[in-house]
Amino acid sequence: MCASVAFPLSEETKAVALSIPSRVMRRDTTATVLQCRPPLALAPMVGLSHSALRLLILELGGIGLFFSEMLSVTRLPIENETVSPFLCRTKAESPFFYQIFVAPGQDILPAVDRLHALNAQGIDLNLGCPAPVLRKQGAGSYMSLDFIKKTVACLRQATSLPVSAKIRLGKMLDEKALVAFCRMLEDEGVDLLTVHGRLQGEKFCRKARWDWIGKVKRAVEIPVLANGGIFTVEDARKCLDQSGADGLMIGRGAVCRPWLFADIARSLYGIDIVPEPSMREIYLRFIGLLTERFFPERRLGRLKQFTYYYAQNFRFGHHLASAVQNSNSLEEASDRAAAFFDTVDRNLSS
Repeated sequence: MCASVAFPLSEETKAVALSIPSRVMRRDTTATVLQCRPPLALAPMVGLSHSALRLLILELGGIGLFFSEMLSVTRLPIENETVSPFLCRTKAESPFFYQIFVAPGQDILPAVDRLHALNAQGIDLNLGCPAPVLRKQGAGSYMSLDFIKKTVACLRQATSLPVSAKIRLGKMLDEKALVAFCRMLEDEGVDLLTVHGRLQGEKFCRKARWDWIGKVKRAVEIPVLANGGIFTVEDARKCLDQSGADGLMIGRGAVCRPWLFADIARSLYGIDIVPEPSMREIYLRFIGLLTERFFPERRLGRLKQFTYYYAQNFRFGHHLASAVQNSNSLEEASDRAAAFFDTVDRNLSS
């Protein structure tokens, strides 16, 4: 297996900061003010938003805020952070919001206590995920309005940390209902909103409605992050122009191009970031981080998920994706990937 070399961290001295003040409702607690420089966040993605990807993006530069994969409030209190791939995290991965989902009949308070013990910088409530597993539980985007209101109020009362919520635009385009919903979240104590610019039932192939995120931004006073359909610097510029959002949350685009945060930070926020490594070096560094951060049985599956997206950067990337997908070990996958990059280098030099 090829050796992996850590990339030097970039200097981000000119970044615009996103300030997230925690609007605590209790007099016996002190509000927290979180500074995110630059206002660019990695989205919570199942099987992808783990420590290895977070560290890779951190080394490439331009990231200002991290979110965990979504976590069940029933499992979170009993997860071992030294073993769990969902909770393993370094001190460098900061500021850090843990995203949780909760269903009717579940107690959120033990999960909040656990997040305090894990040194969370914020808690994010998943109100937008349309996955079937959450529909069965009545969680995510399937929570009732009354249950959402009670949950947010309970969460706000239980923590002085910033509380955020991630939502979609709703079941149908209804500006009045969307604005009322977001104002309710603000009134109940949410400090930061992330709006995914698609409806509940819409797939990722549907173009995100960045202008509708703007309707939310104009209706609330708390910071708003825009999410959905951001794969290039130009996408980021257009999204910010159309939405007026305070910052961006990027998901699949950052898996495909882990240097995307650096490109956006450099182009839109004037941050001086060192030139990016080669695409081979980035891929091999990711393998190295998987080896450093996870037990052997946790590595190959995550490499396969990452490679599905990363391979889209190449004209014949399906060969890379297929080679890694059919590998039976991390070493075999690494050797096959190295052979693919050798072929790419030969084609470029011929």
